Amino acid sequence: MRFPEYDQHDACGLADLVHKGEVTPHELFDAAVDRIEARNEPLNAVVTKLYDRARDRLDDLPEGPFKGVPFLVKDLKMMLEGTVTTGSCKLLTQPATYTSVIGKRYQDAGLVILGKTNTPEFGIMGITESELRGPCRNPWNREHTPGGSSGGSASAVAARMVPAAHSGDGGGSIRIPASCCGLFGMKPTRGRVTMAPNLGDAWDGFVQEHVVTRSVRDSAALLDIVDLPTPGEPYAAPHKLRPWRDELDNRPEQLKIAFSRQALFAGENSPECLAALDDSIALLRDLGHEVVEATPTFDRDALVRAYFRVVGSYTAWFVGDAARQTGVKPRAADFEPASWVLAQIGWKMPASDLVEARVTIQRESRKVAELFEDVDCFITPTMAKPPARIGELALSRGERRQLAALRLLDSKSLLDFALDRMGSGKLAWTPNTQLFNQTGQPAMSVPLYWSDKGLPIGTQVVGRFGGEATLFRLAKSLETARPWADRSPAL
Repeated sequence: MRFPEYDQHDACGLADLVHKGEVTPHELFDAAVDRIEARNEPLNAVVTKLYDRARDRLDDLPEGPFKGVPFLVKDLKMMLEGTVTTGSCKLLTQPATYTSVIGKRYQDAGLVILGKTNTPEFGIMGITESELRGPCRNPWNREHTPGGSSGGSASAVAARMVPAAHSGDGGGSIRIPASCCGLFGMKPTRGRVTMAPNLGDAWDGFVQEHVVTRSVRDSAALLDIVDLPTPGEPYAAPHKLRPWRDELDNRPEQLKIAFSRQALFAGENSPECLAALDDSIALLRDLGHEVVEATPTFDRDALVRAYFRVVGSYTAWFVGDAARQTGVKPRAADFEPASWVLAQIGWKMPASDLVEARVTIQRESRKVAELFEDVDCFITPTMAKPPARIGELALSRGERRQLAALRLLDSKSLLDFALDRMGSGKLAWTPNTQLFNQTGQPAMSVPLYWSDKGLPIGTQVVGRFGGEATLFRLAKSLETARPWADRSPAL
């Protein structure tokens, strides 16, 4: 392949080469296209290729901090004028008439967007196996999932197609794929990154946009280019004191870090994931931090129910909006079963139930915040189990038949089904991330451990609201103590 050194550089490294004149944007474009064409087919990570659009911009790139660096964006929510964002929904085929603010900021920074990545329908599932796009696979072992909903982005970055890719996290959708694929993934504080102009928030503020990367500095520098003030935002995150990338020059102070061996929302953490947690605890203590066992206090059942009520209400809007865009009446046949049953919950749920869910989340978030008055960070396994096999978490035929029979039930029965099947069953693989979408706190997955079978298992680190600086500094120290960027799957 052209430019063999490409695989060894992160986004900041490639940008430095361009700025020094040692490589051109055209050469980086060719190198990235070579790798997408060679590596994507068995992984199904990139589902839309925008080569012509990208090539046309190479001679007129802004002099931004990432001039010429190849990049991919998730096929969900973010719009690029003249391109289709499907969210893996077969009804969504209309090209966008505008570019989202975050997309404009990526382009203004000089990033070269080469395509869009695979995602589950509407980003709902923690796996990436939509009916429209087909399963996305994990480069570390193609029999396993790269997670979701940013599975395509994580798979592409782990496979060295691009050094970083846009992602979004409404219930763990940055952290889960980062864990599955051996990457660094930060979910910023609520309100840090805009969804303008089409959305003020998504899933009542659960969703935050950012990236998955191989290096901590890429994540920090890419957050610097997008977290600018935007008029009309519904939330305000605390202001940063300095650029995030500058935080990496500061050694983290000695921190008091709490850990829990309990799965937060369902099931139990597996022995492999607990081994990863224990390994991280040992490393943190070696680095001089105080690590104590403590779990935030919250009503798990109430928060899980509130989570599905919020997701159901927004899924109902997304389903209805997709139908409105195409001028059709919403039909079960046009959507996947999980999307349809969540939409049914949203349509049948009284408005007072959504208000109750919001009040529950706000009340329980205050309880969670009490732990962070005494500690700086909280750590858990990112996932409760190693990456699932492809198809292992898909709805069975029996579950699909049950879903089809649920249309006439009331919202409580639908919600109970979702909690039973989609919650305690499917959520048991990924129960540790959703809480911090509800509280709005920053949280990251750090790739410090691989299982005996060679699959990555991430450690989740959660900070105080607005506390990305502490997380970035800590992540940099972990990356320095145990480098992971050079560890790559067999491509």
